Amino acid sequence: MKRRDILISSTAMASLAMAGGARAQIGNAPLRILVGAPAGGSTDTLARSLAVSMGPALGRTVIVENRPGAGGNIAADAVAKAAPDGNTLLMSFTSHAINATLYPALPFDPVKDFTALTCVATSPSILVAHPSVPAKDVRELIALAKAKPGQLNFAIGAVGSSLHMAGEAFKMQSGVDIVNIPYKGTSPAVQDVLAGQVQLMFAAVGNVKAHIQAGKLRALGVTTARRLSAFSEVPAIAEALPGYESSAWFGLFGPARMPAERVKQVGDAARHALQQADMRQRLETEGAIPVGNSSEQFSAFVQSEITRWAKVVKFSGAKPE
Repeated sequence: MKRRDILISSTAMASLAMAGGARAQIGNAPLRILVGAPAGGSTDTLARSLAVSMGPALGRTVIVENRPGAGGNIAADAVAKAAPDGNTLLMSFTSHAINATLYPALPFDPVKDFTALTCVATSPSILVAHPSVPAKDVRELIALAKAKPGQLNFAIGAVGSSLHMAGEAFKMQSGVDIVNIPYKGTSPAVQDVLAGQVQLMFAAVGNVKAHIQAGKLRALGVTTARRLSAFSEVPAIAEALPGYESSAWFGLFGPARMPAERVKQVGDAARHALQQADMRQRLETEGAIPVGNSSEQFSAFVQSEITRWAKVVKFSGAKPE
């Protein structure tokens, strides 16, 4: 199954959330969504937006609980070990698939110990360069990097992150030698690229859009298979590097062995939330694209992502921080 087909949003499924079944109570306690990232980040923001919209559809309170650490594994482990009653969920991200290879001894199986409910959204990224870099596009960058192996640098916000692996996939497919400069977070990484201390970076669109528009950074290519409407003048990297694609994603999971009726109730509520205008606006503000696919589609997608990123992680030689 192709990646883009797996991620197709199902409007028909989302409409089911209006049915009475989606409003049925799942116990009396609040439904908790655990987030393996600090408050204020993209994953946390999306989880809180989803919680606000899911509550009315389920007829109950939905709260978000942050449990950051170990690349999201602390929150994931808690959900994997939770009762499969639909009361404890996980808002995870691309690292859920990357960690399957990055961490040699996870305390859970990223597929077997979870129920994949729906992919909430994808977040495209963009390859940017400081204006001092002579390359004007991806083809020129590849030529420059091959002419000067090991002399160009990538700023990465976190080892093992989707943006780190976007750069590794780029190096793997293009055959270039670009050195990684790791940072403790996206913000300091962006600041050093703006200052010209590091030449290049893969960044979420929302984090660099204003800098690109101000001419402080040069956009070389987007990581989606096709051009983005918001940056129609910026080529997709795949135009110069066929087959290249790397978008971050955010997804909702429950513990394994959730009853089918609970899977339907929670999944329908999430898909219905993603159809609401205010929710879509919040996602757009974060630079994210709503998805809302079925449990079966999301499950197949997660498995394909684990396979895809395993090759990149092994190529990178990255180790957990």
